[in-house]
Amino acid sequence: MQKRDGQNLHLFDEDSRAEVDDVFQLSKSLLLEYLQSLRSSKSLVSVRREVTKIKEQIRDSASRLRSNVQANDTLEFTTSHLDSEFEQVATSLTLERAMYYVERIIKSITEIRVNEVNDINLNRWKEYSDIRLDSLWNIDRRDDSGVHSAGYWGNFIPQIPNQMMRRYTKKGDWVLDTFSGSGTTLIEGQRLGRNTIGIELQAEIAERARRVVSLEPNIHDVMSEIVVGDSSAIDYSTLLQRYGRESVELIIMHPPYWDIIKFSDQPQDLSNAPTLEAFLETVVAVVDKARQVLERGRYLILVIGDKYAKGEWVPLGFRTMDEILQRDFTLKSIVVKNFEETAGKRQQRELWRYRALVGGFYIFKHEYIFIFKKR
Repeated sequence: MQKRDGQNLHLFDEDSRAEVDDVFQLSKSLLLEYLQSLRSSKSLVSVRREVTKIKEQIRDSASRLRSNVQANDTLEFTTSHLDSEFEQVATSLTLERAMYYVERIIKSITEIRVNEVNDINLNRWKEYSDIRLDSLWNIDRRDDSGVHSAGYWGNFIPQIPNQMMRRYTKKGDWVLDTFSGSGTTLIEGQRLGRNTIGIELQAEIAERARRVVSLEPNIHDVMSEIVVGDSSAIDYSTLLQRYGRESVELIIMHPPYWDIIKFSDQPQDLSNAPTLEAFLETVVAVVDKARQVLERGRYLILVIGDKYAKGEWVPLGFRTMDEILQRDFTLKSIVVKNFEETAGKRQQRELWRYRALVGGFYIFKHEYIFIFKKR
């Protein structure tokens, strides 16, 4: 039974909140009309009564709120977002607080507030629950939807470029991937409406990636191009001129983790670097070239892991981070991403446990995502 003081009141029961978080459309004008009525409530009892009416309209697919949706009068909401917003109104202990939450809902509908680098509407920030904001990412499995595939050694999970592009670009922005490999960044860019240019050293890998990317629906009609070349030697300014551009809004770098995986026999390939110093020198050359076309105040993302060799942990990630910090960048964040298995260790789990016990080391289950901002 509903308590008059508002305590223990749950407008939406636990079962309904546990359902799939559906996205549905509502009539903006009608929802504002209902909210205006809610705004004029003179008591908490009246507030709860109006909220119940709105809830019924939202839940009923045949209601005016759901069925009278016009092309220029449409709002999209997720079930969980509206559940949360209206429950806050209904469970408020004072009328003043309830009206505060009502005004916040109205503001989320009538105003869009974004920052300079992305499309996230900060007036509806609760709806972006799938955007990761913690520095530790536990990801059970890579996204294999659409044309994504784990068939290429060393490719990174699509969730990384997806999250980075959503946080640090807007629709229509340009993204440069200096080690495009199987085209993961380009596939995600195409899905998100970002123009993407990838650089790939091996012509056959580039051609294979082009075929895969072309199979992903390009619903936003953006440009996705893979260029064959050495990312440490390309003139990026000249490259961008082909597309009528002078700069990009984001750079993503996922280089080989030195010689852990041999990608080719080409001497320019980072996986063939003879020493750690040579590896770092080449990565720095890529950064020096690419940062010239990165807009000031925009971001460079480095995805990299460490390695273990000759009884010693080699901190590729932090060594590379230090080099980039000497090149007009500030460090915004370090994200640690776990991975349970790699293709090379999948069939050798017990062997690696034995080696770790013998060698006194720990088995790699993480890699780094360094987020740099250009000064």
